[in-house]
Amino acid sequence: MSKKKKIARLLELADEKRGLLIIAAVLSSLSAICLLVPYVSVYFILKELLEHAANPTMADGGKMIRWGVTALVGLLSSLLFMYAGGLSSHMAAFRILYGLRVRLSAHIGRLPLGWLNGTSTGTVKKTLEQNVEKVETFVAHQLPDLIHVIVTTVLMIAVMFYLNIWLALACLIPIFIGITVQFSLMMGKESQKNVKLYYDYLERMSGSAVQYVRGMPAIKVFGQTVHSFRKFYADMSGYRDYCTSYTDHFQHGFLIFKVLIGSFAAFILPVGVFLLSRDPGNVAFASVLLFFLIMAPGISSPMFKLLYISSSLRDINEGVERIDRIFAEQPVPEPINPRIPTTYDVQFDDVTFSYGSDEISTRSDALTGISFTAKQGKVTALVGPSGSGKSTVANLVPRFWDVNQGSIRIGNLDIREMKTSDLMDTVSFVFQETFLFFDTLYNNIAVGRPSATAEEVYAAARAAQCHTFISKLPQGYDTLIGGGGVYLSGGEEQRVAVARAILKNAPILVLDEATAFADPENEYEMQLALKGLMKGKTVIVIAHRLSSIRDADQILVMNHGQLAEVGKHDALVAEGGLYARMWHAYSDAGQWQIGKGGVIA
Repeated sequence: MSKKKKIARLLELADEKRGLLIIAAVLSSLSAICLLVPYVSVYFILKELLEHAANPTMADGGKMIRWGVTALVGLLSSLLFMYAGGLSSHMAAFRILYGLRVRLSAHIGRLPLGWLNGTSTGTVKKTLEQNVEKVETFVAHQLPDLIHVIVTTVLMIAVMFYLNIWLALACLIPIFIGITVQFSLMMGKESQKNVKLYYDYLERMSGSAVQYVRGMPAIKVFGQTVHSFRKFYADMSGYRDYCTSYTDHFQHGFLIFKVLIGSFAAFILPVGVFLLSRDPGNVAFASVLLFFLIMAPGISSPMFKLLYISSSLRDINEGVERIDRIFAEQPVPEPINPRIPTTYDVQFDDVTFSYGSDEISTRSDALTGISFTAKQGKVTALVGPSGSGKSTVANLVPRFWDVNQGSIRIGNLDIREMKTSDLMDTVSFVFQETFLFFDTLYNNIAVGRPSATAEEVYAAARAAQCHTFISKLPQGYDTLIGGGGVYLSGGEEQRVAVARAILKNAPILVLDEATAFADPENEYEMQLALKGLMKGKTVIVIAHRLSSIRDADQILVMNHGQLAEVGKHDALVAEGGLYARMWHAYSDAGQWQIGKGGVIA
């Protein structure tokens, strides 16, 4: 990643479309030059009138008309160059915006899930949307404006010094004082700290808002409100209070700047009157003084625009730093010489893994010394109490995280020697909590294999027992899921996920209780679909319903991150260990029923 910071880094991001940006800069400069033509024209018209003040009829009317036309042409040319420059900068900006979001999304997709689990959705969303959008705003609007302001100000001050040094210096006094006061407030360490705090509060509020909306069912059920949902309310209040104090911090400096930049005449007139009193008959100086009184207020507009740009640059700098923080996160390493396995046994060899810090003193291992082999064509079930490490074992197979010690092999090939894309093609994963995209049902199933034909998609849906309920929907497979479309039940969503896995047809299949949300009527059909899906594959099942894995070829009993027992159902029950206790508890739970008065019998 680049070591450049702030504006240099921002320009580096914008440099992806250098040609368009150069064109935009040149056109903005020409616009600024043309915008000064009306001021110069006014000066020559005033000069002509003052030279013939005693007898205005002697003034050269044709000359004044020519300068008037020149002023109009200069103004129109300025607008034309400004439009063309804006068009170029917008084309560059939207291409940079697209490229930056694609790069960020691709980079996030390569990061380990540990980073995503430790980062709030609101923070990532804000970076991808608002922070990237501000880069686009800078390139499309503020970069041309900045060039326009700089060229305009430099040219106006140069013209002023050419006409009269003392009057020019009088103009520079309020500019220098105003900019010094404002920039001391805006560019100091305290200001940079305040901007960081502002974004921290904004991100916390954004993350809490996402959590609040997602938790709305529980909030309503328990009769809570935004005031009683303490974290969201506290984050909103903190953001409000900070913004108020942040504004108070800048109000005095801004008022001083605004008064000074709007008071050029108060500085020019005393100097001009003093100089004119020394030579009252100097008509040329009188015309210069009038020109200063007309032209000097014209500096106010670029100065205010410069203030706005500098204020925005602080926010953009902070946004760029947050974008770079994501780019700085190390993705899952890819092998230099990737290999592809020829067989599909899954082997865990003395695997130790922790979700926490790498420092031994602060690390709590989720898995310790796990070793087993899941044979190709066989079903390996993972069971154990909540938090025993079942899901961790399953998540390590597709390399959602890298192990701390030991290795995981597919067909005697360490998964770290496989390209991520090859590994993803090798493993299908059906999660208990299914995620469906805001898209059609057809496309949600086709995610499993985008190149599949329509008939293959329909066949996968039939095998997963989806086809019947999909056919009954108003638009069938073209029905949208989610906002503006239909919402499926948990069992229906899970069958769509199974259809994806059937369509993908990967040699290794990881199932996280794939029938958890199926009703009794459909569970049998789904079991048949899964049996067809599992033929010839290496299957790892995370089991919550112990009855569903009685026929598993191998049952791994997890406890406190360690492998407590290994064997088949009957043998494990006969041993009378942890699995036997779990089985008896499961069997007894199956006999529970609600008795009279709501008592469980």
